[in-house]
Amino acid sequence: MIDFKKFEKYSKPGPRYTSYPTAPEFSEDFTEQDLKEYYKNQSDDRNLSLYIHLPFCRSACYFCGCNVIFTSKEDKKVKYLEYLKKELDLLKDALNTNRTVTQMHFGGGTPTYFSPEQLDEVITMLKETFPNFSEDAEISCEVDPRYFTKEHMAVLKKGGCNRLSFGVQDLNEEVQKTIHRIQPYETTQNVMNIARDAGIHSINVDLIYGLPHQNKKTFHETIEQIIKLNPDRLAVFNYAHVPWLMKTMRKFDESTFAPPTEKLEILKDTIDFFTTNGYKMVGMDHFAKPEDELFKAIEKGELHRNFQGYTTKGGADLIGIGVTSIGNGVDYYAQNFKDLKQYEAFLDEGKLPTFKGYKLSEDDILRQYVIMELMSNFSLNIKRVEEKFNIDFYDYFNEDLKMLTEFIEADLVSIVDDKIQVSQTGTMLIRNICMPFDAYLKKVPENKRRFSKTI
Repeated sequence: MIDFKKFEKYSKPGPRYTSYPTAPEFSEDFTEQDLKEYYKNQSDDRNLSLYIHLPFCRSACYFCGCNVIFTSKEDKKVKYLEYLKKELDLLKDALNTNRTVTQMHFGGGTPTYFSPEQLDEVITMLKETFPNFSEDAEISCEVDPRYFTKEHMAVLKKGGCNRLSFGVQDLNEEVQKTIHRIQPYETTQNVMNIARDAGIHSINVDLIYGLPHQNKKTFHETIEQIIKLNPDRLAVFNYAHVPWLMKTMRKFDESTFAPPTEKLEILKDTIDFFTTNGYKMVGMDHFAKPEDELFKAIEKGELHRNFQGYTTKGGADLIGIGVTSIGNGVDYYAQNFKDLKQYEAFLDEGKLPTFKGYKLSEDDILRQYVIMELMSNFSLNIKRVEEKFNIDFYDYFNEDLKMLTEFIEADLVSIVDDKIQVSQTGTMLIRNICMPFDAYLKKVPENKRRFSKTI
């Protein structure tokens, strides 16, 4: 029996490490010209990964931390597609779009809030701009089951889509009412049947724990229902409560949140449930069937992490397309404008809509590797790091390793035979375990850190 009470002290603000350095370090000093220079210097041999942000939703889900625009006006969606076309035309001039595309992901917002005809238009534009998709390219789309039809499925299938991710979050009625997202079990069941009938063999379900009115019992009831739908993958996220960023989150009564101890118990119960029912834990918040490529990647130590979560498609330059989207290469991050009017204004001037970004130093690249290895594979081969970066690991990270000592003493981490290994219990606190290697976090007092809590 794990005494979660002693881990309450780790419930503190910390990054999710979908990037390193993390987004707060991005700067407006990084300009469109910087991005164009990076594009010009990228190797033609490197693959491309595309992220397309479709930002519109009909109404607010109060838990959501995404950059979304609420609208019921059709003309807004039509106009947005016109500006996507402008951005794609500029990208065609800025980089070699004939490079091989190994991954394409539609996120939002609610991508399927666009009509099937509009989605077809988006896919056609993208494939005209980026004509060379690999045969095994992963083409995926986030789906709100409340806005998904057979016609949407037909368009996505025609466009090569082979993976869908359905947002569910929780099936409890009280929780759904509080988070402003009424979505009966039958709605999710119906759309998953549509996907299966269309031959989609990789279906993910997103769940969130830590929402208002959740407890161990109610969340267990949700996962018991979800497993009947037989998803291939599951992502079980810790709710990120950031009311200073998202006004809708201020609607929640914080006294209805489960305390950190119970949240850890919910996570442990979830891990036990899925792992005893045929799934394997992948990274800090994903589960996959043993035959899934995600699990095969972690067995080989080849799992990667990016803004879309965990992936097997490493070694590609990510191109962010659309308002607020983020892209990155070997040594940079670049983000488009979050404000739709600014996004449109730059495109009207014939400029890529680059809002801010970051140029990585050698130290950034080294620490990024260490953190992403731990986040993805829960282990780090120290000799491999020393050879790859030509350093003495123990000397370079002397101060960081001192900060790791408390996790070693708590049996959450071990360092044996030049390998850092996170224990099974430690995986639940992996964000905390990575934080000692974060050079930027050390410069910010804990009470000034603008991140969601790690537990």
